[in-house]
Amino acid sequence: MTLKKLQLSLQFALACGAGTHRAALPRHWVSRCLRHALESDAEITVRIVDEQEGQNLNRDYRSKDYATNVLTFDYTHEPLVTADLVLCAPVVEREAREQGRSLKAHYAHLLVHGALHAQGWEHETGDADAQAMEAREVQILAALGVDNPYIA
Repeated sequence: MTLKKLQLSLQFALACGAGTHRAALPRHWVSRCLRHALESDAEITVRIVDEQEGQNLNRDYRSKDYATNVLTFDYTHEPLVTADLVLCAPVVEREAREQGRSLKAHYAHLLVHGALHAQGWEHETGDADAQAMEAREVQILAALGVDNPYIA
């Protein structure tokens, strides 16, 4: 497997608790997760935010007034993928705890999920699309040594 080129900007916009999230997201791991999910070269910004920023963005851009785990803002798919991935640290941490997963593993899943969205993959457009995207996520995560997030 030839990994694609990635220009990565990694931002932590957290008022508190940034240390825990920085430890779970070393730059080399974020880059590795994204590069495994990419089908073409990319420029991606990953921004780790607090609950308020996550809620504001979800409300303003998706008309959903709550913080969600990951938001993908995709700008181009070809010849270069350009996107912003916004991950809401408190939501990710809560979900990881509820699912009995490590923070690092849950972040890996959401980075892969967001990178697939940035390339046009969808799961809210029908069962077939959701199954295809889930299967691709599981395949990428396995290559990264991360367990299947869809098995309880």
